[in-house]
Amino acid sequence: MAQQEPPRNDAEQIAKATETTARATEAAEQGLAEAQHALGLRYARGDGLPQDMAQAAVWFRKAAEQGHAVSQYDLGIMYDTGRGEPQDKTLAVQWYRKAAEQGYAPAQFNLGVMYSAGDGIPEDKTQAARWYRKAAEQGHASAQYNLGFLYNSGRGVPQDKAQAARWFRKAAEQGLAEAQCHLGFMYNLGEGIPEDTAQAAVWYRKAAEQGYAPAQYNLGLMYDHGNGLPEDKAQAARWFRKAAGQGIAEARYNLGIMYYYGDGLPRDMHEAIRWLRMAAKQGDVKARKALWRDDIRKAFAADLAAGRAARTIAIRPERRAGEDPA
Repeated sequence: MAQQEPPRNDAEQIAKATETTARATEAAEQGLAEAQHALGLRYARGDGLPQDMAQAAVWFRKAAEQGHAVSQYDLGIMYDTGRGEPQDKTLAVQWYRKAAEQGYAPAQFNLGVMYSAGDGIPEDKTQAARWYRKAAEQGHASAQYNLGFLYNSGRGVPQDKAQAARWFRKAAEQGLAEAQCHLGFMYNLGEGIPEDTAQAAVWYRKAAEQGYAPAQYNLGLMYDHGNGLPEDKAQAARWFRKAAGQGIAEARYNLGIMYYYGDGLPRDMHEAIRWLRMAAKQGDVKARKALWRDDIRKAFAADLAAGRAARTIAIRPERRAGEDPA
């Protein structure tokens, strides 16, 4: 049997971390940009040092002023978010630009976002597309998605659904849920790509399984209507529930209706009302209309009376300071 190294105790690990930090500090103080950036990261993460965003900013700046692209980007993030430096979107743009001009893809993407939103710089969708493209061509998934979005809407670039589908696919193949959902949508409608509802379902599922609520809703619709998948009301209800739990009003409406009819799950008027009310509160017109059905109104009135009684009983034994009376 091969010999195993005995586990180090905490004291040994602390000593090693201290020695590593000391070496990193010495190299940083000698002016090595990589070491300065590494030390900044240690302060930012609390790795071998007490977490200190202000000190992280000090070391990122030293490296950034030497032209270290990643430090320029990190300093830009600090100005962008107000962590370690006072929030200053204009300075964030300046540092993102320095890193972006050196070809650093995350900075190119962030600079594109700033141009797109008019954040720290005048809004310019054409410039946003330009910087997204630079990052996208390096394989940056979020930039690929955003560039696809601009092609899809014709903002900053001529509208081109085929190009939109192309860039969505690149991002989707890297696992970006938003892109997977959008690619599924384009397959579903045949926009920029031949219509293929089975492929739409494939891409919706990939995004849905990552927890992306719009894809969960869309996958539920596919099961509900037997579109691209065999009709399966139970699966439709399952995916509507996941999307509804994340606040998608249409999913809440559909789930409420499925409870109302007992379609894919046991009929339950109380659950139907609960989900329809949530959808209605979000402004869903169909849910508001559904709540005016006579049988729902009667059940709702009974639920409301029962709910009031239960709430009154629940809170009367004890009131907390500062709470309003029932």
